[in-house]
Formats: sequence, C-alpha cells, structure tokens
Amino acid sequence: MTLALRYANETGGIGLTQSGAFNRKFVHWAAEHFEWPDFTATELFEMNKVLDEYKMPPLFPVHGLLRHLKLLRRYKGKLVATKKGREMAEASDVFFDLTAPVYLYRFIHDERIEARGGPLGNWDIFLNVINVEARVGCTLAHLLKTLYGWEEKDRYDPEHSDMRFALKFCVLQPLCWLGLLWEDREGLRIWDDGTFYKTPLWHAALKLETDGQAALRLV
Repeated sequence: MTLALRYANETGGIGLTQSGAFNRKFVHWAAEHFEWPDFTATELFEMNKVLDEYKMPPLFPVHGLLRHLKLLRRYKGKLVATKKGREMAEASDVFFDLTAPVYLYRFIHDERIEARGGPLGNWDIFLNVINVEARVGCTLAHLLKTLYGWEEKDRYDPEHSDMRFALKFCVLQPLCWLGLLWEDREGLRIWDDGTFYKTPLWHAALKLETDGQAALRLV
C-alpha cells in the first residue's frame, strides 16, 4: 500500500475511471511493481491483455483502506495523497501499524462468505493456532482439522466446503497479503493448496499467548 501512496504523491495522483475505480494505467503499474502472491504481472497478463481493478483483487483493500483512512482523497478525477498520506508513505512501520489491524479485524474480505457468517472463530483463535501449527509449515487441510475436526475425507460435505473457503479467503489470504504468512506453491496446480509458513514480519509484528509453544521444535 505504501507503493500506491508513493505513486500518488510522485505522479500527482492515481487516475480514476468514471465509476471511481483505479484506471488501467495505475492497475498495470501496480501489477508490475506490487508482486502480490498469485497475482504477479506474469500470471495476470497470461490471462488478460488489459487489466482493470476488478481483475486484480488485491487492489480492492488497497483502494478501500487508503480512502477509509483518509490517506488519499478524490480531486479532479484522481486520488491524491493527503498530508497524512504523504507522511505515511515515508514511514512504512507506522503505516503498517495503522493499516494492518483495520485490514485484518474490520475489513470485509469476501462479501459472500461474510454474508453466510464468515469463518467460525475469531482472530485471537486463528492467530494463536496458526502461530503454533505453522512453526514448521502447515496446510489448509491441517488447519481445518485442528480448528474444526474436519478430515480430508469430509471435503464433499457442503459445510466443509464453506469452512474451507472461509478460512482460506478470510483468514489465510489476508495474512499472506499483509506479509505475515507466505504460501509455498512450488510444483502445485492452480487449484491445489500449498503449505503456509510464518514470515519474519509475523514474529516482529505479533505478540501472542502461544509464542512459547510456537518456539518448540519436534525432535
């Protein structure tokens, strides 16, 4: 998100379409510079000749949060950086502390999933469980079993599918997009789930009740 702020500051603003979405010029720039997991420029342009904001889902929270936090404001068909936004663009640690809690705890990550009740549990549970289970890497299937008791053989149960998608798109994906987790997908097909690992930022940003357990290693 700091890249978007710097872009707005250095270029005089982010252009908007008539509907208020980021224009293609910025979306193409973002695809080439942001390097979002699963949304790199190579992957995006393999399927699209041109990119609009709706074809690059990671831009939804960027757009929403920068406006919500009053870091960008609309002016003459563009989003320009506010004074607060210009300050935040040069203070990435302060910017992370401001945006990360809002994004994780208050942002609607998927409207359809949230309309059905969202993931079963809360962020205190999710973060502490992942803190322990991802100490040497864990899969989505492993977390489903740990949190809810679901086995892989249950994957054809509609409730299992609902929980799987909720956990993936409302918990794991936001953590990956914030840089707290990364998913190893080497050698996997597009519909396969990878293995999730904690990043150095996880340890720097989070202080959790299970930190002592997370430090344990299996012998």
